[in-house]
Amino acid sequence: MTTFHARLLTLVGFLGLLAWVIIWHVWLSPHPELNPWLLPVIWTVPLLFPLKGIVQGNPYTHAWGNFVLMPYFLHSLTLITADEGERWLAVVELVFTILAFIGTIYYARLRGRELGLSIRKKKETQP
Repeated sequence: MTTFHARLLTLVGFLGLLAWVIIWHVWLSPHPELNPWLLPVIWTVPLLFPLKGIVQGNPYTHAWGNFVLMPYFLHSLTLITADEGERWLAVVELVFTILAFIGTIYYARLRGRELGLSIRKKKETQP
């Protein structure tokens, strides 16, 4: 995988997930008992934190952006197993989350190498 492909994968997954969360919770399946904008805001705000760094191609942001994706991964797996009515919606969320996760991992690794960024091991000191 090249840096370009990893970046493309990240952008498709991340921006797709952002759009999907809004589409899902506003139009496709709004919560019947809550304000129709409450869930979209709750599910969208965490994705906005790493958005600037991901769009700019910052490898450090790609690395920590994976932590933001984990609730979406768990949410989709939970709904796939527990809610037949929204199963297909959760599958789409899972696909976008996995694309973003794989893309961010590879982009952070490959772009970090290109820039000479690395975590170096400490040299063992001799007693």
